[in-house]
Amino acid sequence: MKWASLTRRHPSAFLLAAQLLSLALYVAIENVPGGQLLLGAFGILILLLVVWVIVRSPAINWIAWIIAGLVVLLLLLGWLFVRPALLTWATLLEAALYFYGAGSLITYMMGDDRVTIDELFALGATFTLIAWGFAYLYIVCQAWSPGSFAGGTHPKETLTFIELLFLSFANLSATGLSDIVPVASPSRVLVMLEQFVGVGYLAVVVSRLIGLTIIRRQDGGVS
Repeated sequence: MKWASLTRRHPSAFLLAAQLLSLALYVAIENVPGGQLLLGAFGILILLLVVWVIVRSPAINWIAWIIAGLVVLLLLLGWLFVRPALLTWATLLEAALYFYGAGSLITYMMGDDRVTIDELFALGATFTLIAWGFAYLYIVCQAWSPGSFAGGTHPKETLTFIELLFLSFANLSATGLSDIVPVASPSRVLVMLEQFVGVGYLAVVVSRLIGLTIIRRQDGGVS
C-alpha cells in the first residue's frame, strides 16, 4: 500500500531515478558481451516510464502511446532485419517522445502556484528528458550527415551514444565542458537550439519553482 502511494504521488522521481541508473548501467556493461541488448531493454523500460509520467500529466495520452508503439515496432524490425535506417527513424521518434514528455512535465509544473515534492523531482526529470531528446537528435544527425561532430576519444569514428549524451548535458547546462564540437551546419543548428532551450528552461521553469518555493516556505513548505 505504501509503495503504491509512493508511485502515485511521485512518478517523476521514478523516471529520474531510472534515467540516472541507466548512466551507471551503461558504464558497468558497456563492453560486456550482450550488454547492448540489456541496455536496449532498459531503454524500452524508460520509454514506458516516460509514457507513464505523460499519462499522469495534463498532456494528451494517446499521442504518447502512438509514438511509443511506433518506436518499439521500428526497434524490433530494425534489430530483426538488421535495418539501420529503421533504427534511425526509431531514434527520431524516441526524441519526439522525450520532448513530448518534457513538455507535459513543464505543463504540469506550470499548472498552478503550488509546489509539491513531485514537481521538484519533475524539474530534474524534465532536464534529463530534454538532454536525452537532443542526444537522440544528435544520433540521427550523425546518421544522416556523417562527420557532423568532431572530437571525443576516437574522432575519426562514429561517436557513441554516451559521448553525444555528454555533449547534450554540457550544452543544456551551459557548462561548455564537452570535448565534442559540431562541425557541420545541421549539427551546429541543433546545438544552438539546445543551448536556447537550456537557457529558457533555467530562466523560466526552474526560477519560477524556486521562487514559489521560497514564497510559500512560510506557509508550511512543499508537500
